[in-house]
Amino acid sequence: MQSFRRTDDLTRRSFLESIAKSAFGVSILPIAESLFAQQSLGAAAAPTRKAEHVIYLFMNGAMSHIDTFDPKPETDAGGETKAIQTSVSGISIGEHLPKLAAKMNQLAVIRSMLTETGAHEQAQYVMRTSYKMIGSIRHPFMGSWLQHFEGKKNADLPGSVLIGGANRHPGQGYLSAELAPAPVGDPAKGLQNTKPPKYLDEKTFDKRRRLTTRFESSFISKYGNTEVNAYADYYKEAVRLLKSPDLEAFDISKEEDSVKQAYGGNRIGQGCLLARRLIEKGVRFVEVEHGGWDNHNNIYDSFNSRAGDLDTAIAALLDDLQKRGLLNKTLIVLATEFGRTPKINQNAGRDHHPVCFSTMLAGAGVRGGQVVGKSDETGQSVVDGHCYPADLNATIAYACGLPLDKEVFSPSQRPFKVANEGAPLTDIFG
Repeated sequence: MQSFRRTDDLTRRSFLESIAKSAFGVSILPIAESLFAQQSLGAAAAPTRKAEHVIYLFMNGAMSHIDTFDPKPETDAGGETKAIQTSVSGISIGEHLPKLAAKMNQLAVIRSMLTETGAHEQAQYVMRTSYKMIGSIRHPFMGSWLQHFEGKKNADLPGSVLIGGANRHPGQGYLSAELAPAPVGDPAKGLQNTKPPKYLDEKTFDKRRRLTTRFESSFISKYGNTEVNAYADYYKEAVRLLKSPDLEAFDISKEEDSVKQAYGGNRIGQGCLLARRLIEKGVRFVEVEHGGWDNHNNIYDSFNSRAGDLDTAIAALLDDLQKRGLLNKTLIVLATEFGRTPKINQNAGRDHHPVCFSTMLAGAGVRGGQVVGKSDETGQSVVDGHCYPADLNATIAYACGLPLDKEVFSPSQRPFKVANEGAPLTDIFG
């Protein structure tokens, strides 16, 4: 029976997508699936929400904690990276982050992260979902949880957007398809497949949409159920986006040159700029993925420039959000799947190190100028304040006012929580 159900779903999807492509000249289903927002399903009591939006910066490949937020100067583990004093007395970070060092009074750095696996895909999965990867189920990422409980702020835009990293991403997991993040591959190009062909004017578009509705009505009358009706609604939402003036939020070319230059003309800078534009228009959760951190060989050949790009982008994001009155309601999270070894290997690189790494938070009530947890003298192990991925996700959920204890059942009737059994770092908020 389950296999027939799966076949029916594919038939419905194929039918509707083929109509959309032939009628409208655009592929709107991936967009539509992230637009049709589900309302909150009886959220349990939760803390007072400060964060209305989350910008989640994920450093794919495992960023070295020792060369960024937990430097170990005057030790062999420290490598070539020197420590620099921040704006907060007694706190130093890596020399490649001078702009963030100047903004340490706005940042909370967690130096006691650890995870249970040193494999990239599995570690990224647990970092995003709080659950171990297993073959029988896929768990939701935090953006889908936020939309599940809180709905959308802007009816025309997706509830969550994923910039630069759709590959192997858990997405909405077992939650409804409409809670999937809208994918943006290149932030400079924005949301793809949203512009109709030149020959298709608005009048013709509307005519084809009416014709499509007639085909849909016949299909729905024969196969009508919740899923079929949902797909029809997806298209209505997608068409509304295509005609919405807020679609321009995806186009960073609309920004002034001075703003674009402040963020930097690279992928992470453009991604952060796009994230700001999206949350400004009401998108709840934006994840920006930035790769290139898997430095097994010659780590310092590229690390300095890559960290410098990140430093510039986050500093500009903080300034921009502050200027626009958005920082107090936007949580910024900088994360990675695990750290890198204190010992530099024979290839002048650092290998995978899951038992100690760093993350950073800012905005939305986060009390700046603090370091949470502690590693040992070489960055090898956590010695105080152990913080697992589920704890970090619980902290994000807490900041957004999500119900940490509420159980949500998967299609197979298994109960799950937004951050598994993670405990939020409540003291991180002022």
